[in-house]
Amino acid sequence: MVVARKLAGMVQKALRQFPALVITGPRRAGKTTLLRQSMPKAQYVLLEDPDIQDRVRSDPRSFLESLRLPAILDEIQNTPRLLDYARTMIDAHPRRMGQWLFTGSQEAPLMQGITESMAGRAAVLQLLPFSLAESPRVDMLRGGFPEPVMHPASRTLWYASYLQTYIERDVRAITQVRDLPAFRRFLSLLASRHGQFLNKTDLAAPLGVSVPTITEWMYVLEVTGQIILVQPYFENFGKRLVKTPKVYWGDSGMACHLLGIQTQAELERSPFLGPIFEGFVAAEILKSQINQGQRKELYCFRDRQGLEVDFLVPQANAQFWLVEAKAGRTVQSAMAHPLLALKKAANAETERVSRALIVHRKSRNQPPMTTVAPGVEAMPVEQFSELING
Repeated sequence: MVVARKLAGMVQKALRQFPALVITGPRRAGKTTLLRQSMPKAQYVLLEDPDIQDRVRSDPRSFLESLRLPAILDEIQNTPRLLDYARTMIDAHPRRMGQWLFTGSQEAPLMQGITESMAGRAAVLQLLPFSLAESPRVDMLRGGFPEPVMHPASRTLWYASYLQTYIERDVRAITQVRDLPAFRRFLSLLASRHGQFLNKTDLAAPLGVSVPTITEWMYVLEVTGQIILVQPYFENFGKRLVKTPKVYWGDSGMACHLLGIQTQAELERSPFLGPIFEGFVAAEILKSQINQGQRKELYCFRDRQGLEVDFLVPQANAQFWLVEAKAGRTVQSAMAHPLLALKKAANAETERVSRALIVHRKSRNQPPMTTVAPGVEAMPVEQFSELING
C-alpha cells in the first residue's frame, strides 16, 4: 500500500528551485521511500554500505563523478565530507536543479555540515512518521512509523529492533555513551515522564548519573528526532510563568512500547493514556507545520497560580490558537475553563487568541459536541488533523 506523504508537494517544489535537497528526520520515517517515489529514475546509493564508505574515504571526488545524476545519497551523516565535494560539482553547474538528493537521520550535526557546505544550494526539509492526515491507521498504540502502521502484528518486535539499531548506530555516532544499559534505562524512565515538565535532577537520581549526562542524552534524543520538547510560551500576560519545557516522545507507539503497553485494552486502562494522547496531538501539530514548509513552533503554558493550557499554536498576524488535549470521549463544559481564562488574559489589550479548541477522542456512538462554551470549540482528533493540514 502506497501512502501519499503530505511533504511530497514541498519536495517537488524544492526540486524545481534548488540544485540539492536534504531530507532529515528519524530513522525509518520514510525519507528514502518519499525520495524514490518523487524521483523514480534517480540513481540510489546507500551510504551505510561499508564498501561504499571505503570508496568515499579513498577517493570522494571519483565516487561522486561516477554517479548518474540525479542521485539519491541515503544517510549522508555516514559520509559528511561528501557535502564539500558535492558543493564544488553543484557550483560548476548552478542552473541544474534537483540533481542531488540527500537523506540524514541526525538533524543537528547534519545541519551544521549543510550550513557550512551547501548554504544557498540545498533546500532542507524534515520528514516525520505518518500523521493521521496521511493514514487513518495511525493511532496512539501503533504510532506513525510506516512498518508498525502497516503491519501492527509485528509492532512489538519492530520497536524492540528499532531501539537496538538506534542505540548501536545513531547514539554512538553522536556521542560516546559509556554506559549503554543505563542509557537504555533512561529511555524507559523518560517515557514514564511523558507529558510532564522536564526535571533533569528527577531523571538523574534513579539512574545514578549526573545532570550534565542527562543533558547530553536529551540532546541525542532531540537531534535524532525521537523526542519533542515543547517550550513554555514567552509572554506572561501579567502572570508569573513556569519556564520549564514539557517533554514527549515524538512517536506515541514508541512511548507505549517503552512503557510496556502492548494492547489497546492495556492503553485504555493505563494511567499514561492522557499524556500519550496529549503527545499524540503535539506530534500531529508539528507534522502539519513541517509538511507545509512552516517552522516548527509549539508552546505550552503554565503559571505559578496553576493555570495550565496544553498548547499554544502560533498563527499569522501574531495570533495563536489555544489547544487542550483530552483523552476522554466525553467533553464537559469545565474543560473550557483554562482556555477561557488564558484567552481573557491574552486578549486583555489586543485580540491575540483567534481560536480555542478542545481536541478529544471520537465517540463511537454519540455525535461530537462542537461548542463547549462561548468561543471554545470541541472536535475529535481526526477532525483536528484535517483542520490543521488544510
